[in-house]
Amino acid sequence: MPIPMLDLKRIHDPIAADLRNAFDQTLSQNSYILGAPVQQFEAQCAEYLGVKHAIGVSSGSDALLLALMALEIGPGDEVICPTYTFFATAGAVSRLGATPVFVDLDPATYNWDLEQVFAARTSRTKAVIPVHLFGLCAEMQGLSDWAEKYQIAVIEDAAQAMGATVNGKQAGSLGDFGCYSFFPSKNLGGFGDGGLLVSSDDSLAERARILRTHGAKPKYHHAFVGGNFRLDALQAALLAIKLPHLDSYISQRQSVAQYYLMAFQRASLQEALFLPRLPDKDQNHTFNQFVVRLPNQATRDGLQAHLKQEGVASAIYYPKALHQQDCFATESIPALPQAERAAQTTLALPIFPGMQQTEIDEVVGQVASFFGI
Repeated sequence: MPIPMLDLKRIHDPIAADLRNAFDQTLSQNSYILGAPVQQFEAQCAEYLGVKHAIGVSSGSDALLLALMALEIGPGDEVICPTYTFFATAGAVSRLGATPVFVDLDPATYNWDLEQVFAARTSRTKAVIPVHLFGLCAEMQGLSDWAEKYQIAVIEDAAQAMGATVNGKQAGSLGDFGCYSFFPSKNLGGFGDGGLLVSSDDSLAERARILRTHGAKPKYHHAFVGGNFRLDALQAALLAIKLPHLDSYISQRQSVAQYYLMAFQRASLQEALFLPRLPDKDQNHTFNQFVVRLPNQATRDGLQAHLKQEGVASAIYYPKALHQQDCFATESIPALPQAERAAQTTLALPIFPGMQQTEIDEVVGQVASFFGI
């Protein structure tokens, strides 16, 4: 039974008529850059996320870059971020001439180790970027108190975690800025690139809006050197159709994750795999990915090859930690063993809204077959 990592057709088919109508309306308006569709979608997002300002942007990567620019981060500044995350988290920092300072992960959650964040602070630390990896919120209360004490900005990378909550508050709404991605595989996936930057700080949000359009306000009058970080009207119109379904998409992902955990336990595979844990009662995990950890790299690679042979997709998030990437690797960066081990031993299994129990059973069965169970 061929099983993909993600089946967008199952997500889009039930709302296809509404999506086509939104496309036709945008086409008839002949206005494709910002405008009413973007403003309306921004208002929807602000209400959903419980923030004052939502700013549609060109990608999740550009949301991070725009947040850093609005905070005037540049050469000589340090920004603490996890080493086990997608490249954009640190890439945006480096693009502005600042220095990403990498910290290791907590192996129980894959989010960063907060004690290492505290230890990494120097007089040059200007911001921190907690990543809510795979859809599970990083610990924010202790971070927020510490950041306020030392006047350090907090930029949440919630690219994989739109709809995740902690203590009833949305991931991305707890820092100075929150950054989201609408890459098609995300919880709220678009039809190309797109992203969102949110804040409840009026002055920071205003600065970000100006920087989004080359630093111009009004048009052709440039107070700052900004960039072209605009969300297309068509993407906004289509995403506005999907946003009311986001909680349902997340609920379906959570149901798949819960069934996976039960099925792996029934197959007596919990000893062979380190399984993701369900979140605490005060958290809401979006399970943008369902990631298991194997004993070593050879076992991980062998399992992935077996699954591929049997038509079951899988993916590695991430094959290298950021401090191991050629563009960042220097002798001054210490070993970060938990992230290095995770890069060698983790494997993401298929999970998406509309995934059937028979498909989950097939995945679990093929994993069991690999281990001879």
